Amino acid sequence: MNRFSEAIVKMVQGISKAILRFPLTVFCLLCTASLSCYMISLHKTPELIIQKLMFTFLLGSFLGVAAQFACERFKRLAALRPAVYVFSALLILGYYLIISPTPAIDYGVGARTSVAVFAMFCAFIWLPSYRGKYDFNSAALIHFKSTFVSILYAGVLSAGLASIIGAIDILLFDVNSDTYGYMMAIVWILFATIYYLSLLPRFNSEAEEDQKYAHEAGKYPRFLEVLVSYIAIPLVIAYTLVLLAYFIKIGITLKWPVGQLGPMVMTYSAAGLIIYVLASRLQNRFALLYQRIFPKVLIPVVIMQLISVYIRLNAYGVTESRYYVALFGIFSIVCGVVLSFQPVRRNGIIALLAAGFAIFSVIPPMDAFTVSRNSQITRLQNMLQTEGVLVDGMIKPKADADLSLRLETTSILNYLERRRYLEDVAWLPTEFEPMKDMQKTLGYEPAYENMGRDSNYFYANLDMEKPLNIEGYDVLLRAHSYRGMNEKEGQTSYDFQVGGDAYKLRLEQLSPQETKVSVLNAAGVELVSTGLYDFATSITDISNSPKELMSVESMTLDAEENGCKLCIIFQNINITYGTGGDAGADYDMFILVATPIQ
Repeated sequence: MNRFSEAIVKMVQGISKAILRFPLTVFCLLCTASLSCYMISLHKTPELIIQKLMFTFLLGSFLGVAAQFACERFKRLAALRPAVYVFSALLILGYYLIISPTPAIDYGVGARTSVAVFAMFCAFIWLPSYRGKYDFNSAALIHFKSTFVSILYAGVLSAGLASIIGAIDILLFDVNSDTYGYMMAIVWILFATIYYLSLLPRFNSEAEEDQKYAHEAGKYPRFLEVLVSYIAIPLVIAYTLVLLAYFIKIGITLKWPVGQLGPMVMTYSAAGLIIYVLASRLQNRFALLYQRIFPKVLIPVVIMQLISVYIRLNAYGVTESRYYVALFGIFSIVCGVVLSFQPVRRNGIIALLAAGFAIFSVIPPMDAFTVSRNSQITRLQNMLQTEGVLVDGMIKPKADADLSLRLETTSILNYLERRRYLEDVAWLPTEFEPMKDMQKTLGYEPAYENMGRDSNYFYANLDMEKPLNIEGYDVLLRAHSYRGMNEKEGQTSYDFQVGGDAYKLRLEQLSPQETKVSVLNAAGVELVSTGLYDFATSITDISNSPKELMSVESMTLDAEENGCKLCIIFQNINITYGTGGDAGADYDMFILVATPIQ
């Protein structure tokens, strides 16, 4: 019991010291946790200002740690600690002012914030080791151990608290379900992070007590040595052999990969570098062999990856993901070259390079977003100019555009719309929306890869923002027919009267694909009927693509017999081709009937 009490007291003391040591970070974490609880209570998407504040405080928490480590590393800054924190607070305010005009938290804001957070993380890991003041490998090990322990403690704590809340809810009184969310936010944002900070020693302190604690914290646990030396390193070696075998296959078949290699090698490189740093303090045979070989093996592996990336960039242009895959490849090659000649005690160059490359990727004009935007806009312009759709900056609609042009145009326009780059395309109309305006602007409708008749699935949707003309019809009904209906559900009838005469509208599901719609008079004589499947599949012949927001005319099936008119306006059509259990068609429709004139 005494040990338990001592452990609790030690934890509380450590957390208290961490709060005093990292005041700006703790303040930002408190704000982040409070905003998270508020967002949970809303049960809806929070206001834009709340989202922006969340991103601001997230960045601020990392900036606060970097500021504190800078003060501890440099004596001059330590004497000016209040000024350093004021400057850091101004940087946080400046970041908020930068993102405040944005109309939404889009991909660009999220990516730039993530890159800035990553750069701050690299900075405060590297700072204690500046000019050899502290061993970088030991600092990285301490951060790794502290992260692992804090995650373990937070996981156990959150599981225990969730059990207690659940028991109270079942046995005593009802507990608001939001309580679980509040608890998770407090445990993982506040406790886990502050406890992680409490485990970090004052790396550059000259006080004997601090140096003793740093020495103890930097000891290599036996379990981690076994994990790194005899599990992680052999796995990396095996993965390397698989990649090398794959490269030999490429050399034999002369067939390059179509995109999967980049992320695989990037993951391999990142994991390999982390393990390299963790293995740098070990002296066993596996670790020493890995230290010598991995940097040199990394170079040719990443070169092959970059060749694959270049082929893809040349074919499809630059996007943010491809930019970062390529940039990480260059970073990996630089690391491989440097580590091949540098002693392991100077591994801090990895964190420094990572932060530098990250910052480079968000500084215009060579940042990921500017390069990607310009690449895709230029690619679209060149494509349309080659096909004669764009001439001297003016659009000339081309109704007979081939499928490849429609596919590429749709893909690029959707990308530009998602990234809010369409306003930078000077020759497009203002407020252009690809799904709605592509056909009337470029002359052809959107098309999608592997979504048409050549694939297993097709769908079409009616543009519900346009009015439906019901002139000349007596009755309007809304009906549906779905595959998988049982026999009773598949036979549906609607009785109605017009001018005192009784009629019946009948839907009969003849198969998972086919549904018959018919109108009968009071005597049960069929006046008019039509099947739906032939019309539905005829829509796929308009173009090899799914249809969004189709016009009423394109989605209307007319039939007329015996003076009775039947007009079916499809709201949705979904078709799965083939002979599998999910093959069939689903229809949602408006049915208009004009009865015979008496």
